[in-house]
Amino acid sequence: MKYISELNRLGWQPFFLQQLSLEDYEYYQPARVIGHDRSRYVIFDGNFSTSLPILTSFPRMTVGDWILIDSDYQYVRLLDRKSLFSRRAAGTKLDRQLIAANVDTLFIVSSLNHDFNLSRIERYLVLAREAEVEPVVVLTKADLTTSIEDYLCRLRKLDPHLRVVSVNALSEESCLTLKSDCCKGSTVALLGSSGVGKSTIINTLLQSDKQPTESIREDDSKGRHTTTSRSVHFIPDGGVIIDTPGMRELKITDCSNGIESTFTDIETLSRGCRFSDCTHTSELGCEVLKAIDKGILDVRRLANYQKLKQEEKRNSMALHELRAKEKNFKKMVNAVTRKSRR
Repeated sequence: MKYISELNRLGWQPFFLQQLSLEDYEYYQPARVIGHDRSRYVIFDGNFSTSLPILTSFPRMTVGDWILIDSDYQYVRLLDRKSLFSRRAAGTKLDRQLIAANVDTLFIVSSLNHDFNLSRIERYLVLAREAEVEPVVVLTKADLTTSIEDYLCRLRKLDPHLRVVSVNALSEESCLTLKSDCCKGSTVALLGSSGVGKSTIINTLLQSDKQPTESIREDDSKGRHTTTSRSVHFIPDGGVIIDTPGMRELKITDCSNGIESTFTDIETLSRGCRFSDCTHTSELGCEVLKAIDKGILDVRRLANYQKLKQEEKRNSMALHELRAKEKNFKKMVNAVTRKSRR
């Protein structure tokens, strides 16, 4: 097995080391998933990258996953994840899509133009807190506004302890504030809409032009999809950074803890409501509505909280029902197969 110091630049940590047995040390080698498409996973062990065909016997994996491979670079097993980002698949498809695994810090990137949207930022915060990953809101294109403090004030109302960083994505000096999160052994992922500057930030941190970039549309500040798939990059003197395409749809599922952690103010207020099943719409004795009347709570925030709660419940139930149907179908197939053999 390679020396641990060599694996650190791939994001290797004691959490993964503790999962290895003496046999693993002797015969196998850790490798990280750095890309995949419909037919293969791309893995990297620090010196050599190769691809593995996706087999039905494999567990579902995504970029950032750690696996063990043998001397022939064949898959042995998937290591337990430290964290995982996922969403319900875009469109009408009923499935869970894995986004990235084993992330330590999430950069929620938003530009200070038409893209800035508190409700979308809250949605990303739900993902981060469900995965127990530290979120950092990164504001780009500060040259497009003269009221940065107004944006910062609005973000502080979401969470006074939320880390917010304003950067010029093209300036290495400006991006130095982000380097502390990109130290050796750590993994950072970027989420945000197209055109907010995710690829530019990565290029600046890498001191290269590996990620293609394009200008945004001037009429509505919307970006074009320059990043079309998730990619993993290794900072020369630091850790790992994962770029993701801009997501038009980010349907949350199985994120009840993330919602509670993101909306602690509403959760706390609701415990004082007269009715335990209060919907915070018109009930008497609703502490949440009282907070709105007093100007303590924003109507937009309550509306987004209710929207995310309903969406999470709907998507989670749909996926759980699908899994139950698939499980029952497999049982039926196995029973028929056993009967035919007899």
